[in-house]
Amino acid sequence: MTEQEQANVLKVVTSIIVRCERMQPKFVPGTSQHTLLKNRIQAMKIAEALLTGRGADLYSTQDLSAALEPLASIIQKCEKARSKYEPTSVQYRRFHGTIRAMELSRELIENELGRK
Repeated sequence: MTEQEQANVLKVVTSIIVRCERMQPKFVPGTSQHTLLKNRIQAMKIAEALLTGRGADLYSTQDLSAALEPLASIIQKCEKARSKYEPTSVQYRRFHGTIRAMELSRELIENELGRK
């Protein structure tokens, strides 16, 4: 991954963390929406740690494995949403960037799991 690509992925990951943290208090703890956001935030923080090289060792193999499911969910939902737009539209490009960032994050986590 190039330095520019890494910076773009970090920007997307950070944006998702901020949006999820802003939405989480709107849901009652224990509800599926609250849990979904909690898991996404955790997955994004792991991806952020791997992208920046800070704190990646704080996460266990169990944490890393658990982070793969929310990433797969984001990819799936973005692919479905993207399919509704023309490839030249702004929305299509936005979803494409998010999908690419999640794929690269998943790759980083899988590499970290392989290393441990």
